[in-house]
Amino acid sequence: MLFLEVRLSYLQVVALATTCATRSELREFLPASITFGGRVTETSRSPLLPGPVRQLGYVVADIDAAMRSWIRLGVGPWYVLRALPQRARYRGAPCDVVVTVAFAHSGDLQLELIQQEDETPSIYTEFLGDGPGGFHQLAWWSTDFEATVEAVRAAGYESVWSGGSDGGVRYAYFEPRDEIATVLEISEYTDSTAGLARMLRAAADGWDGDDPIRTLG
Repeated sequence: MLFLEVRLSYLQVVALATTCATRSELREFLPASITFGGRVTETSRSPLLPGPVRQLGYVVADIDAAMRSWIRLGVGPWYVLRALPQRARYRGAPCDVVVTVAFAHSGDLQLELIQQEDETPSIYTEFLGDGPGGFHQLAWWSTDFEATVEAVRAAGYESVWSGGSDGGVRYAYFEPRDEIATVLEISEYTDSTAGLARMLRAAADGWDGDDPIRTLG
């Protein structure tokens, strides 16, 4: 999940979702490496990556068409943030883009759709080219973002896109060598991450198809 640097209204929504969660409810969305009370026990299936895959990310040319495709498969509702400025580093250089993002859950798995709204060269335009887009990244959530990022770098993976250090949830995209995704994403696990996951999962559970595309923030 690319968790973006977003407007205050979005953060307020996430904060509300977080404050409504009980400890037992949040437990459902915590990575396996997290325990309450300050203890962290690493149970990763990989020496580098913190626990199971938490999110699948898709970069698309038409986010509304992509959402409709998922909705036809019974996945939803989708929560959309439109025309968000994103400040990142693209292959080592500063980069500012405008994106629209959408999130949904299917069971425990979070899905993210990303559409870039301008033509600025970025990790998204690099992937998209002139095509319709598609599956782009596998994402893991880390309780120790800096340590995880350093471990992945030390293993020889190149960071190609990163951001969130100026107040948002931090994230870093790494270019894999032989793995099955275009990008491996490490995202910082925070109260905001937990709150958003809880809200999306609750909306998806028992969803009857009503109001399939909703505005977040």
